[in-house]
Amino acid sequence: MAKKAPNPIDKHVGSRVRMRRMMLGMSQEKLGDALSLTFQQVQKYEKGTNRIGASRLQQIAHILQVPVAFFFEGAPDLGDGPTDGLAEAPSPAYISDFLATSDGLALTKAFMRINDAKLRRRIVDLVEHIAGEPVENGNGNGKTAEH
Repeated sequence: MAKKAPNPIDKHVGSRVRMRRMMLGMSQEKLGDALSLTFQQVQKYEKGTNRIGASRLQQIAHILQVPVAFFFEGAPDLGDGPTDGLAEAPSPAYISDFLATSDGLALTKAFMRINDAKLRRRIVDLVEHIAGEPVENGNGNGKTAEH
């Protein structure tokens, strides 16, 4: 019998747990200890392999110092009902997926420590150029730069 794929919401919630844990510099083992679980169980939660129950999610939110709603921000729309045209908007899930990686988190933390706004803008322009996206008017978003 084939393994069932993790539910997209469970994967999203797990990735948000991982992102927040990494933002705090907390290990899976330390989170597991606070929850009286093994780090392997925390891994399964973070991958979405195991679903996190409501009381456990509230406990995790308390330990990670965020509201429970934090774990659902940017969650994928499963198309279970009317969306009033919101389905056409691009999903912000790629942002949380990026921040859930160690490289994404490290890059974001380092970038936010750069105080010079013009230098940050130049770095964004450089990355967009490397990625092959057009850089127009020095701001990379195709709009006229505001001064």
